[in-house]
This record gives sequence, C-alpha cells and structure tokens, in this order.
Amino acid sequence: LLIALAALSLLLTAGCGSKEPAYTGPVIGFSVSTLNNPFFVAMKDGVEKQAAALGIKVKIVDAQNDPAKQANDMEDLIESGVSVLIVNPVDSAAISPSVEDANEAGIPVITLDRSAEKGKVTTHIASDNFKGGQMAANLIAEKVGPKAITVELEGTPGASATRERGAGFDSIAKQKLDLVASQSADFDRTKGLNVATNLIQAHPNLQAIFAQNDEMALGAVEAAKSAGKKLFIVGFDGTTDGVKAVEDGDMAATIAQQPELMGKIAIDTAMKIIKGQAVPSKIPVPLKIVMH
Repeated sequence: LLIALAALSLLLTAGCGSKEPAYTGPVIGFSVSTLNNPFFVAMKDGVEKQAAALGIKVKIVDAQNDPAKQANDMEDLIESGVSVLIVNPVDSAAISPSVEDANEAGIPVITLDRSAEKGKVTTHIASDNFKGGQMAANLIAEKVGPKAITVELEGTPGASATRERGAGFDSIAKQKLDLVASQSADFDRTKGLNVATNLIQAHPNLQAIFAQNDEMALGAVEAAKSAGKKLFIVGFDGTTDGVKAVEDGDMAATIAQQPELMGKIAIDTAMKIIKGQAVPSKIPVPLKIVMH
C-alpha cells in the first residue's frame, strides 16, 4: 500500500509539473455589433481563425445590437488591459465615448466595417460602402432600365455603413432611377419583410428593391413572393444565405463584402500595431458583384 501511495504521489507531482506555462502574450479585444447576423458571425470567425493561427489570445464580446451594452463591453475590455481594441460599432456616434476612454487608457483602437464619429482610431478597415451603393444603383439602371421604379431598405440609423451605402446609392439613383421611397429596416430580415411588404403594397408598379444588407434583401424576397411579384432585388454583403438566394434566382444580385477577410486583416493589423509598425489610417477590403 505504501509503495502504491508513493507511486501515485509521483504521478500527481509529474502531472502538476507538466502543466503548460501561463500565457504572457498580447490579448486583443473584439467588440462585435451582433452575432445574430451571418455577416458578423463570419467576421468573428476570421478574427478567431487568424488569432489561433498566430497563437494570440482574443476576447470577443457580442453587443447584441445594443449601444449601451457595447459601451459596457468596451469598458470591461479596457479595464482588463487588452493590448488593442477592435470594435465593430452598433452606432458610430454612440461608440465615440468608448473610443475616447480607450484613448485615455493608451489602448489603440481599430474600427471594423463601421467607423466611429469621435475619438482617435488608429485604422479603419472596411469595404468602400459608398462605392458599393453606387454599384447597386448602376446595376439596377443597367438591368431593369433607366428610371426604374425603385425603393431602398436602409440599415440601422446612426451606423456609418447605413449613411455611406445610402449616400452612394442615392448619388446614382437621383440621376438614373425613380427612387420612390427609402425606409429603415435595421439590417434585420424580419423587419425587411415587414417594411418591403408595406412598400410593395404602396407602390404597385414597383420594379426594383435595393436593400443595404442581405438580411433585409432576404426579407424583401419573401415579401415579393407573398405579393406574387417578380422584383429585381439587390442586397449587400455577400453572406452565405444571400449568395444562395442569388444562385437560386430569388435575389438578382448582392454587392459582396468579405467579412472573414476583414476579421483576418484586423488581427494582422493589431499585431503590426503591437510591434510598433506603421499602419495606414484606412484599409479597404475589395467588393464584387455576385449575380446568377
């Protein structure tokens, strides 16, 4: 029995000695606007995969589309002493005080997909949303025809992507389309369905819909089906569901972003900042039109 106990003691001691050393590398914080949207899930995947590939620790928090929760999440990340903060804002104005708090704490900030109105941001990584909006308007004018009767489903008020995509689309639509209505559906599929249903009823001669993201576009697809109409529907993001809807012929096109690549670039850029390397103030991620 004594021999057995001695052997067990040696095993336990060996087990304790074989523990991995504590992580001492940089920790990167990532506050994402919502994980109830495939686009941002793909962005998170890009962050996680690249962090794992580089052996870097990342803390990810989901704001659940709530600016107040995001402010609290950001405060927690700042207090935990992360090396760099990556933030995908719910609201570009509401996030500004949190960016300024990070500035005071000496933590570099990277904005992802959506910008911050105030505070110092080391770099902003995003698609050219203005250009993407223009691409959508030109596509409708080309495929449906000049002065096509069109409505626009807008994203969350206050988000920079909403303003930029809308401004780009409107800059072309005013010249080439008959834009009869623009209404917010908060980047949400169910709201997109409800808003599109009302707009289709209000405009019986409607020919085209531009939705500022694929989730709203997919809602518009359901609304058009329920109304028995075949409309030229263009989304934005290039999500898996959006691309499938294009391939199935339900959506005409999507202006495709590359959210996973955005996440990867964010981690790579954070590591450059940690190493003291210079990074550009804006890093564009290419867009492409996906059509059937």
